Amino acid sequence: MRETFYRYEEEEAILVESDLNAYAYSNRFGWLYSVFIKFDTTESESEALEDFLETKESLIIALEHDDRAKYVGSRMVDGWSELYFYAADSKGLDAITANILKSSNYVYETSVVRDSKWNFHHKNLTPNELELAHMQSEKIIYLLEEEGDVLHRPRLVEHYLSFDTPSQKERFITHLEGSSFSFKDEISSDEFANGIAVTKEHPVTKETLRQVVEELFAMVEEHGGYYEGWSTTLVDDEA
Repeated sequence: MRETFYRYEEEEAILVESDLNAYAYSNRFGWLYSVFIKFDTTESESEALEDFLETKESLIIALEHDDRAKYVGSRMVDGWSELYFYAADSKGLDAITANILKSSNYVYETSVVRDSKWNFHHKNLTPNELELAHMQSEKIIYLLEEEGDVLHRPRLVEHYLSFDTPSQKERFITHLEGSSFSFKDEISSDEFANGIAVTKEHPVTKETLRQVVEELFAMVEEHGGYYEGWSTTLVDDEA
């Protein structure tokens, strides 16, 4: 299952695509094969982008043929599209890549290194907890847009948090006093124990939610807790 997210490194936004199910193959593939193609998908015209994406998928299909390798993700960095695969061995990969890219005008480079512990994937392609929270936010925003929600309209939003112990939870509730968030109620479910719901009135645009989630994420992390997500009501033009 491919998911995309932005990772911010030294104030630069790097678009990352990651196969979140890739670790299922980690015991069989121990070589990291990288293909760097000179092409900035964020600045390209639609026709050029479509051609590139077709070439990318052709390369993925060719390298994955006969279970030779597994595509695990990509990054867009400084005008280069970096494609990453884990393979059973290092032989023959460059020949396959050259066969796919030989008819194109793309400038490209390749690299293959031993990475049996998948360190590169863990460091560069695996989303952290905050990035997962932003990914979940974008999915909810998309659903709200599909229902005609006016995202810039402020409304009460519930955010859900959980803690390992009751005392951590109680300390955090006390810490909320004087903040921009209000305690609503306690939550206990099969998904998490020692949970609470807090509320704040704000729009649900992508930019606002990123700021609010990051603020709350830092607060709850400081108290040993976890950010679990958010929900809200639909707001239309007549509201």
